[in-house]
Amino acid sequence: MVTVHPPERAKQMDPEFGQTVQVRNLDLGVAPPILLVDDDELVLAYLEALVRAAGFEVRTAPGGAEAIASLEQTFTPVVIADLNMPGMSGLELCRNIRQHPWPGYIYLLLLTAQDAEQDILAGLNAGADDYLSKRTSMAQLLARLRTAQRLLTLEKSLKDALTQTRRLSLTDPLTGAPNLLYFKRRLGRELGRLRRFGGELCLLSLDIDSFKQINDRYGHSCGDVVLQEFVRRVGQSLPRDTDWYARIGGEEFAVVLDGTDMPGAAIVAERLRRTIADSPMKTATALLDVTVSIGVSGVSAGADRAECTIEFLLQLADRRLYASKEGGRNRVTLTGPMPAVQAPELILHGISA
Repeated sequence: MVTVHPPERAKQMDPEFGQTVQVRNLDLGVAPPILLVDDDELVLAYLEALVRAAGFEVRTAPGGAEAIASLEQTFTPVVIADLNMPGMSGLELCRNIRQHPWPGYIYLLLLTAQDAEQDILAGLNAGADDYLSKRTSMAQLLARLRTAQRLLTLEKSLKDALTQTRRLSLTDPLTGAPNLLYFKRRLGRELGRLRRFGGELCLLSLDIDSFKQINDRYGHSCGDVVLQEFVRRVGQSLPRDTDWYARIGGEEFAVVLDGTDMPGAAIVAERLRRTIADSPMKTATALLDVTVSIGVSGVSAGADRAECTIEFLLQLADRRLYASKEGGRNRVTLTGPMPAVQAPELILHGISA
């Protein structure tokens, strides 16, 4: 969590979990661009010179409709508008801006000669963040712009923090691979698309062979290195953007191949098996020969889409994975097209590393 003050960096500690909150100054960074909206050319030119001299990038619009068009073409996070303008008034402009789904928050400031209480309340109720009389000193206007800059910086900081939190919630902290939650969400979306539009997809279930023995003999830190190197090699073996993987258990991983039939999945699975087995993994303790067992399931072009669920594909792939384990490990087990037709099992025997 990030807040604007106090000015000195501080840490709040939870007695059980340690540091949980960091309070620090916000780096205001580059001044945000500003859109000035006024139908008076002289006022517009004067404001532009003043605001530009203060270090802000400035765009101008002679009216509300032009301001909306400018924002749609180039998003600008700060808008300073006059209240009385022909065509679209400042109040209408505020309401219009608040109704649009912009990529970020727009700080609205009404700068006008009308500063009666009812005018101020009307402007704030229409969606303005601030209301300033043109009779106020320009020093106050620039101070209000610095306030807008702080608020927009805070908004960006919070959005970045939320994005990071969301990313971490979908990522395995040890390996950096997508986690089980990500796997279920993304595969669920892809299966939903297949139900609507058709297509093919294959799921590979991977399990590192004898991983418990690695942890028991060399320690968990060595096992962690193996997991990290395993993920790196899997990622290198999937060059297509539509192919992806996730860690779904301790030493269990899944690979999803979109738009791939079973023969294509067999090629990818065998490439993955060889990538893991053909060269030892370097750890601080030893060079380790590591292998992987793989089971494959898939959705064929003619399959019954109603039965294409995550659970069904995982169970089928896991059954083939167990067949690989029972057959001696370091191998790929495939099924035929599913689920309408069950072809005989095909075992691709690999050569031990």
